[in-house]
Amino acid sequence: MATLNHKKKQTKPELAASLKEEEIRYILHAADSLIGSGGRNMLAKILKGSRDKKLLELELNTNMAYGYYGYLTLEQITERVDWMIKNDFLELQYNRDMPLLIFTKKGWLIQCDQMADLLLHQWRQWIGAGIGDMDMTYLKDRNRGLILLFLQKVAGTSDERFIPLLKQWQLVDYQKVKKAIRDVIAHLQNKGKSPLVLEGEAPQVEITSDLFHQPREVERLKCWECGKRFEWMVEEQDVFRMRGWDPPKRCSSCRDERRRQKEGFTWNDFD
Repeated sequence: MATLNHKKKQTKPELAASLKEEEIRYILHAADSLIGSGGRNMLAKILKGSRDKKLLELELNTNMAYGYYGYLTLEQITERVDWMIKNDFLELQYNRDMPLLIFTKKGWLIQCDQMADLLLHQWRQWIGAGIGDMDMTYLKDRNRGLILLFLQKVAGTSDERFIPLLKQWQLVDYQKVKKAIRDVIAHLQNKGKSPLVLEGEAPQVEITSDLFHQPREVERLKCWECGKRFEWMVEEQDVFRMRGWDPPKRCSSCRDERRRQKEGFTWNDFD
């Protein structure tokens, strides 16, 4: 009796109502290599693990999120990138006609925190291996907020074994960073008995699961023209964010009136 081999059709996963926290974190990692210099398509290629020539020339294949979505199509990955834009983790900023990705405040808080954690993890590995002499120029010219947050995390360990690495770093950085490093060294030597206050601004927001799953809501804005409050609907927010526009400054009535004035007539013409 003949038998039939039924091959189960493989289907690609569709975009869920929301992305998981892990996905959001990896997309932010991938975007970190492109901020201010690349757009949605290149971000999707990094996440896909593309062998695109330009991607390889820029060494974007060294990004830790490279190939994270290797099982998805570029179209499906781009849908997830767009979800990140619509949900205020990333935004588009136009340089002439070129839409470039940048972090939103929320996206940067998350990325800054996880980058500081990665730096701390790397240092833990070094001290675990007994390494106290490293070239610390890789930390020079990093974002100041990230550096201060990293130093706060080092201080929070109360682990004096970090001091040799801090001293190596202190030799190569700028004066303000050197002072912050000295303060952290003193804090560790004092075994954390005295409070540590670093000059400058480091992100202070606690990264909780709520930050990744904030519900999208209608926003209440104030019209610059008439001063009245108006609702900015979620659907309109999507349009503005995907076009890289700032939130509207005027209510719909004032926008309509302004448009009519530009076209050369007002409602008084019909009285």
